[in-house]
Formats: sequence, C-alpha cells, structure tokens
Amino acid sequence: MTKRVFIIHGWGGHPEEKWLSWLKNELIENRFEISVPAMPDTDEPKINSWVGYLSKIVVKPDENTYFVGHSIGCQTIMRYLQNINTKIGGAIFVAGWFNLVNIEDKESERIAVPWLKTKINLAKTKSHCKKFISIFSENDPFVPLTDSKIFKEKLNAKVIFEKNKGHYTENDGVEKVPIVLEELLKISA
Repeated sequence: MTKRVFIIHGWGGHPEEKWLSWLKNELIENRFEISVPAMPDTDEPKINSWVGYLSKIVVKPDENTYFVGHSIGCQTIMRYLQNINTKIGGAIFVAGWFNLVNIEDKESERIAVPWLKTKINLAKTKSHCKKFISIFSENDPFVPLTDSKIFKEKLNAKVIFEKNKGHYTENDGVEKVPIVLEELLKISA
C-alpha cells in the first residue's frame, strides 16, 4: 500500500518554500506519494476554509496517511483529525502552537484570534493518529516553548527541540529540516 504524506504550509506560506520543497523531493525519493497543497487565502487563513480544504484533498485517510504541518498548518491538521472517523499513521508538527507571542500588529492579531480561541478536542485528535512528533526551535519568536508541554501531555507527542531555527522560515535561513525526514521515515517504517 502506498504511503501518502500531506505537507501543510503555514500562515502566509506556500508549497514552494525551500524546506517544504526539499522534504517533498526527499520523500518522493523514498517512494511516498506527496501532496503539498496551496492552502486558501494564505495571508488570511480561516479555520473552516483550511480544514475544509484539507478534508477535500485527503479524501480517504487511513493508517498509510501521514501529515507534516508548519505553524498554523499544525493547527489545521489537529482540527482535521478531530473530525475524522479513522486512524492515520502519524503527524509531525514543526513550530506548532496553541498560544502565540510577539504578534506583530492588530491585523495579525485579528486573524490569529479564532485559531487561538476556538478549542481543539485533543482527545479526539489523539484517538485518530498513531504517533505525533512536535519539533520546536529554542529561539522561535512566536511560539512559546511551554506549548511543547501541551503537545506532550495531551497528544503524547515526542517533543524535539532544535537550536537557531527561528520559526522555520526562509527568513530564518531554514532550507532543510532533516529531523522531519528522519522522524517520518521512522514512524512510517
């Protein structure tokens, strides 16, 4: 059975971001079927449109389905998982969050509030996924490292901390995230 991976970019992101493209190519070499969709209204992401779009492209999730999310893409995956009726193979979250710090302006705050205030049923999310891995950078300007405890306690996620990756963007100089590939190959073996 073919293993499928859906890579979900973050707020303001796009499928051609360097580390996402690098990961896509590495996974193709490892014989995965890959989807890196351009999420709708990336500069003003809305829960219903992002989760709805993810549901539309995944179609039939199963134990050979895996997700990699970046930032708000992690939120999208968790919200998607709470609504499905089957178990997937695993999810890897890069710079995932439940809280944000250093929100840049009122417009960004307006966009972030629904994501911050609308609860996720983490018990349901957890019940629909075999393995979670959450990866954080110790110098992320937006994600408080205390959020790592929520991922560990509520999702039983393996938590990994890296140094000097910021929010894992091109502006942070991130072009590859080898730990994502390593962990995905482990959980999908």
